[in-house]
Amino acid sequence: MKRFITFMNEHFRQLFIGACLVMSVTSCTNLDEEVFSEITEDSFVPADEDIVALTASAYTPLRYIMGWQGLFDVQEESADIFVTPTRPNGWDDGGTYKRMHRHTWNDVQWQPRNTWLTCFNGINSANRVISQIESGSLPISEEQAASVIAELRGVRAVYYSILLDTHGNVPIIKNFSDEVPTQASRSEVYNFIISELNEVIPMLTETADQTTYGRLNKWGALALQARVYLNAEVYVGTAEWDKVISNTDQIINSGAYMLDDNYRDVFSTDNQNSPEILFSVPYDRLYGPEWNQHMKQLLPSTRDVLNMEAQPWGGSSANPQFIDSYQDGDKRLADSWFMGEQRDADTGEVLYTLVNYMPSITGCEFYEGLRFRKYEILPGTNASLPVDFPYFRYADVLMMKAEALLRTGNADEAAMIVTEVRERSFDDPEAATVTGAELMGDSLWQYGTLAEDGSIAEPGDQSPVQYGRFLDELGWEFVGEARRRTDIIRFGVYSTKNWYNHTPQGEYTKLFPIGLEELNTNTNLTQNPGY
Repeated sequence: MKRFITFMNEHFRQLFIGACLVMSVTSCTNLDEEVFSEITEDSFVPADEDIVALTASAYTPLRYIMGWQGLFDVQEESADIFVTPTRPNGWDDGGTYKRMHRHTWNDVQWQPRNTWLTCFNGINSANRVISQIESGSLPISEEQAASVIAELRGVRAVYYSILLDTHGNVPIIKNFSDEVPTQASRSEVYNFIISELNEVIPMLTETADQTTYGRLNKWGALALQARVYLNAEVYVGTAEWDKVISNTDQIINSGAYMLDDNYRDVFSTDNQNSPEILFSVPYDRLYGPEWNQHMKQLLPSTRDVLNMEAQPWGGSSANPQFIDSYQDGDKRLADSWFMGEQRDADTGEVLYTLVNYMPSITGCEFYEGLRFRKYEILPGTNASLPVDFPYFRYADVLMMKAEALLRTGNADEAAMIVTEVRERSFDDPEAATVTGAELMGDSLWQYGTLAEDGSIAEPGDQSPVQYGRFLDELGWEFVGEARRRTDIIRFGVYSTKNWYNHTPQGEYTKLFPIGLEELNTNTNLTQNPGY
């Protein structure tokens, strides 16, 4: 059980009880009525843990990242690593996963619409608490109010950074009201996020320990802003590499974080203890049960391989082209994917053998395609995985700086950073070492649409990917961290290259359509171009 989620839920409950007591006293019409509780509107002074609980509702929607057709599916199903083909037990689902893979989605597609709804749920929750604080309905001190509001604005910026990336042209809502919001341009949303973070970062705590775990501190906010800067050329047409370096240097120089010695520990059930995680989304079997991606990715018989309590559903697996790109000696391959013989945990019997082969998205056997295992699955795991999602981690900070250096002509310095990240995943130091010239080279991927025998049927665009070898590094290090779509858009792959059963559909697909229901209920919204 994750202490942070238990803490948040318990103190939110206590705060609610306290608030009810306050309301029961202030609504009394008998002035002589005896007050049986020591808590009154004048005497209620929230402790630090109560202040934490105030922010809980703004953070909670983030847990849908790893929920059913949440942000993970938006970022990974539309990219070039994860594929969900039709299986013997179904998984056609009206073609939803095929449309995501082929970039032929529509304005009723659930994956992008769920992300829109989740983000505005979080924005609404943040705005509500800010409004309650500013109106004085929550009895906290002026100093406490400034700190809480800064944190809530930072969390609100997290949601807007997701919407900036997925939908682009969205309403900017800064107040909790019934007004029908108007639509802002992608540039306006970008400027809003940067401005908000510039204002709140100096007010956020620099504390980086269990008391701030799962919350956005100064370093997490700097990482958020760095990631927005990293994609600035995509969002607004102007690169901001120097600002990426400035933000990441502040985090690096703080000494608050370091690479974990063991790659697997960053994704373990107890990863709240990892020195690498800047900002996480905590999950728990009881209090934060939204994580069910493991159920979608593992075979039904994996239950017996891992002694799971639940039986997985057996949908998603790895595009063989990605698996073939791994270099010899890279332990991240085995750390991230189940492959080969899978044995019954009790008897040792071989239940199935996973192969790096997937004939077609229209039909694969259960054993075809390697299955994702990066996030720890302990015996007894049920349909809710209690592993915290590392939204920002120190390796990400290092790699953002490395990319900015690479793109500004400092390839050798970038290579030193990439080598540092690689070293924990290679037993041979020489194999872990990369050069600036290598990082500037083409990707190791064999892009092209695959035939059923695994050969390249339609090569498509075979021009070199600029800095493609660095893009490979991002794939190997951050596979399954709900970011691949963003990365391959930035590197020019998303709307140009063929992979598996995908062919490019056009530049307009870099943004998702606004949902039909949202358009029908808000006439201020205009559909994104191309839809």
